[in-house]
Amino acid sequence: MNAPDHPAPRRATNLHLEAALVDEARRLGVNLSRAAEAGLRRAVAEEAARRWQEENRAALHSSNAWVEVHGLPLAKYRMF
Repeated sequence: MNAPDHPAPRRATNLHLEAALVDEARRLGVNLSRAAEAGLRRAVAEEAARRWQEENRAALHSSNAWVEVHGLPLAKYRMF
């Protein structure tokens, strides 16, 4: 992921993390804020995707069922 030209505003927050994990991260020179941010970004993306799939489950099922019955609309033009 590329860093944005203008970084988003940052907010201080308190986290409670496993002490041994924090100690190991510090020993290795891991930036705790950036690591926590990356993990949170990943968790948010995964949850957003899960919710989108849940909210669109009926439409996805309907579309898949139509393709099973009728095939892909432009299948005759496929080169593979």
